[in-house]
Amino acid sequence: MVSRTTADAKGEVVVLLIGMRINRFWAVHLWLPVMVAMIRMLRELERAPERGLRSRVLLTASPRTYYVVQYWESKEKLYAYATAPDALHHKAWALLNRKERTGKLRGQVGIWHESYVVPEGSYEAIYGDMPAFGLAAAHGQVPLEKRGRYAKDRFAYRSQKAPAAEKAG
Repeated sequence: MVSRTTADAKGEVVVLLIGMRINRFWAVHLWLPVMVAMIRMLRELERAPERGLRSRVLLTASPRTYYVVQYWESKEKLYAYATAPDALHHKAWALLNRKERTGKLRGQVGIWHESYVVPEGSYEAIYGDMPAFGLAAAHGQVPLEKRGRYAKDRFAYRSQKAPAAEKAG
């Protein structure tokens, strides 16, 4: 029997895509520390769930490009972690900036991130015979019928009823 589920996300969803691109394979001494720092930050976040990382997926786009899809509790918690002086991110970012200013990294390794705050009604998900993955791993998983069989129904789902004033307008 086919098991179809959807993510049990409610309200807005915060997604961070963050990664690196190896521009020069032979510059292992420059790109490997960037990769190791990301792994160490993920471990730090796993040990401190109060910082707000709900789930993450490690991916590769090519033999040169590696990235992480991260799901956060809120944009405030994401920003708080990124700027926290006691967090590994702060130290790693400072070191990376120092190396960049001296020109040591230029052209050797690329780094990037994209952040998204997605309001309710602007996301939907479906999983067929899958364990909790992606958005469902971050927010839980429910039978598809709870949110609607079709994508349009899942997009229309609202976790709370609209206030009476909004309905009247």
